[in-house]
Amino acid sequence: MWKKIVFGVALVISIAAGFGVAKVQSTMNTSLNHITRDKDNVLKDVNLDGIHVNSDDKIVNILLIGYDLRKENGKDFGGLTDVMMIATLDKKHNTIKLTSLMRDTLVRIASNNEDMKLNAAYARGGVKNMYKTIAKNFNIKLDGYAMVGFKAFQQVVDKIGGVEAELTESETNYLKDTNYVHGAKNRKKLKVGKQTLNGAQALGYVRIRSDKNRLGVPVKTANGLTDDYGRTWRQRTLMSAIFKKMKTLSLSELIAVANKVFDNVKTDLDNDTILGYIKDVAMMGTTDVCQLQIPMNGYYRDGHQAEFPNSDGWSLVPTNGVSSAYDTSANAAAIKQFVFQYNGKGEFKYKSSSSSSSR
Repeated sequence: MWKKIVFGVALVISIAAGFGVAKVQSTMNTSLNHITRDKDNVLKDVNLDGIHVNSDDKIVNILLIGYDLRKENGKDFGGLTDVMMIATLDKKHNTIKLTSLMRDTLVRIASNNEDMKLNAAYARGGVKNMYKTIAKNFNIKLDGYAMVGFKAFQQVVDKIGGVEAELTESETNYLKDTNYVHGAKNRKKLKVGKQTLNGAQALGYVRIRSDKNRLGVPVKTANGLTDDYGRTWRQRTLMSAIFKKMKTLSLSELIAVANKVFDNVKTDLDNDTILGYIKDVAMMGTTDVCQLQIPMNGYYRDGHQAEFPNSDGWSLVPTNGVSSAYDTSANAAAIKQFVFQYNGKGEFKYKSSSSSSSR
């Protein structure tokens, strides 16, 4: 997502400033070469035989994976992913969309056919298994992936001069009482209300997950969300704010951001493909990002290890919104409607169907 944001805005600014497209493309290629290419995990090569997936030639879906590389001493395989999103470039409706996939969502893992949390898919087969698991449970075709280390997120926020966010009293107190924000000085400067967060503060903010602080007070977002729903809302909201902030930067500033951040990005996409997406984003001329979270409110229930022995504790069990049975069909249908049919105008509302079948 970062590479698309950086270069989409860079292209618009550079053309407006009188730079030649050829020169811009050359500069983009140089920066893109900082990205690690993953030739062993190309999503278009994943065998999806027997799995129905929805797709559209005018809609591009990229899997975004946020990963704390520090957990594995720099190694990026064998751990659990902290952030999973689908970034959609909808050329049919000229919109950019972002779908958060809750990491504790119970799904059928493709590699072992067991019911486990979604973030376990990466540890049990890497990116390809994660894609196959998403396809198996939510019926969506992905066109590539980008893995971004948390270090890159922190760097991009610092490079653009910080990003604005609105912190509630419960969020502020929680961040001051925990070590989510690295550095005592960074924690001390946090306050209630709108403020500009630096990289360390922003990273701590988007990682808040607990639903209560040490005193038992609910940790709520500005719109009243808690736990993982609040966490993914913070992630999507801050990414949208970063996107808008970047359009105020000069070309040289954007390139500086890219050169710094791309050392911490891995993708299966080549330069030509990325540049094509950049041009598409530039032609859209939009900075608004439409958002969806899965599972949706009203279409999940709490699950426990006694019921799902392989879930490693508490999980979010998708339902069809009518019964409490484990059923991913309604959430899969919502993704289809949001990604392929929603035109970006007004609030997205899922239209349920009585024909939704159970697992």
